[in-house]
Order: sequence, then C-alpha cells, then structure tokens
Amino acid sequence: MTKDSAETIARLQHLIPKLRGKRIAVLGDLMLDRYLWGTATRLSPEAAVPVIDFEKQEEFPGGAGNVAANLASLGAKVAVFGVIGAAKNSDDEAGRALRACLRDLGVADRGVLADSARVTTVKTRIIARHQQIVRVDRERRDALSRATEDKIFRKFAETAKTLDGLVLSDYDKGVITDSLSERVMGLCHKQKVPVFVSPKKPRLLAHRGARVVTCNLAEAGRFVTHALQDEKSIADALNNLLSHFAAGAVVITRGRDGMGVLEEGAAKPRWIPATSFEVTYARVGQSGVEHGAAGRQVFDVTGAGDTVLSVLSLAVAAGASVPDAAMLANAAAGVVVGKLGTATVSPHELEHALAELRV
Repeated sequence: MTKDSAETIARLQHLIPKLRGKRIAVLGDLMLDRYLWGTATRLSPEAAVPVIDFEKQEEFPGGAGNVAANLASLGAKVAVFGVIGAAKNSDDEAGRALRACLRDLGVADRGVLADSARVTTVKTRIIARHQQIVRVDRERRDALSRATEDKIFRKFAETAKTLDGLVLSDYDKGVITDSLSERVMGLCHKQKVPVFVSPKKPRLLAHRGARVVTCNLAEAGRFVTHALQDEKSIADALNNLLSHFAAGAVVITRGRDGMGVLEEGAAKPRWIPATSFEVTYARVGQSGVEHGAAGRQVFDVTGAGDTVLSVLSLAVAAGASVPDAAMLANAAAGVVVGKLGTATVSPHELEHALAELRV
C-alpha cells in the first residue's frame, strides 16, 4: 500500500464517527420488502416449478425506506416522508408492517401519510436455498394527488430548517412528482439544506441545483439516450448530466467497475475502482479476507444503490468531499452485496471494509 493510499484510508476511517447524529430526511417511494424463506426438494405435479416448504417470513423497509434504514444504521437521526396505502380508516396491512419496521430502526415516520387511493408497494421474494425463485410486486404508479402532495410538503416544511441534508429517493412509483420536487428543492435552497437525488427520469427542472445526483450505468444511458460502453462515453455522460441537472456533482455507479464521479468545475472525472477483494456472506466485516481474489463475491445486489446514495449523502452532510464520500459509499456497497436480501451496513462493518481496502 502506498503512502497516499494509507492516508486516504485513514481519512475515510476518521469520517465514520462524524456520521453519527446528523439529521437527514428521506423523501420518496416507500416499499415493504417481504421475504418468504423455505426449502425446495421436489417439483410440483401441477407444473414444472419447485414446491417450497415454508420456513419463515421476514420484512424490511425497501426503496426510500431502505435508504432511511442505511442512514439509521450509521447513526444518523432520520425522518422519512412518503405515502402508504389505507384500508378504511387506518393503514393497510403492508403499511402497518412498514411502519413497524421503520420504528424498530428508530426512524421517525410522522411524515408517512396513508392514502386510501393507493396501496403500499410490496415486493415479495420467495427464496429457497439462498436462491430467489420468484418476486411478486404489488404497487400503484399513479402520481400523487395535489391534496396528498400538499400534505407531504407541509409535513416536510415543518422539519426542513433542522436538517443537515435531504435525500430524494425516486423509484418512479408516483411520489416524486415534478411539482413536489420543485417545491422541496426551492425550500431546501432557502434553508441551505443540501439535496441528494437518485432520479428515475431525466427531469430538467425539478431536480436542478441538487448537491449530488447519483444513477447507475443503465439509468445514465437512458438519460443521455445511448449505451455507455467505455470510460470515454461515461465521461461524456457525466459532463452532460452535470450540465443537465445543474448539480454540484454527478456519480455514476458501474457495478464491478466501481464509480465515476464528476464535480462542478473539475477538468475530468474521478474513477473509483470497485473493492478488489472477496468476502463471503458469513465473513463480511470480519478478518481473513482473501486479497488475492479477483473480485468481491456477490450474493445479492438488492439495495446496493440505496446504500451508495445514503452513505454518500450522509458523508457529504458530515463535511466530506464528494470524492471521499463516494469512496466511502463504494466500500459500503461492497459490504451489502455480500449479504443476502435487503441489507444495511454498520459502522463496525464499514471500518473493517476500509481496513481491508486497497485504493
């Protein structure tokens, strides 16, 4: 390890304690990730599909809820804003389960509104022998009504001046409308609250002025209307998106190839490689990592983008530079892809991941 690499890792490690206590809001598409676990030893006589013998059910916050969960896991004080379904005069069943998950994590849910015109988004995964057999989605993608949007904005406005940062987590389920984004962004600019955005559509005006915009390679390709196949095309996309969103920085995640980061005023992108070691599910955050391995063993990429968005946002809100925040987020994502299911990263795991990192 070079002296520069050692200094970089030490700088990132010193960031971790600074994350605790930051006040971050998450506004976006809330979901419930439901896992049905079982074993499969035979095929159904009715069709060529496995028969799953049920063992257990687990539930986790998904979508914007997973961003909130990652922030809370790192010690942030988190408030979440979004919409769930309603049955008669109360939350629907999935909405109650989602609220319970958020409260168990210490996430404030006063900004979560029940809307009888909607259903709580639920993604149900059936898993046997650590393999996902099928996923069933229950959702509505309609845009929020103006009345519901007004309620969410009022709830958020009550909190805005106390925040160190806001994350807009858009899964294209109807909560992040152009109108709501513009109103929230305008208020945050007045209150000097940095906004971090993960967009699903290349809206020109709604997200303008975000501190950081993050997207994955496929999303970035859709935004610039052509596939991104090499560093040159990704660099061009970073420049285009930086101008398009008038953002302080743009981050494109590249999976096993790491990340590309471009800040306003920078002459060229910063390329951050993926973690170069292999960690099994049972050994994440533990000693004995095989540095000679060619790449991290991936169990599940579910929520990896949420982890990047949450850790990067929290680190910048805590005073880190965007490149340092991106490197920290990259290390965190490397931890969660070594876990099966919707997962978060703890400060302890992040410290171990940095200790094992070679930059």
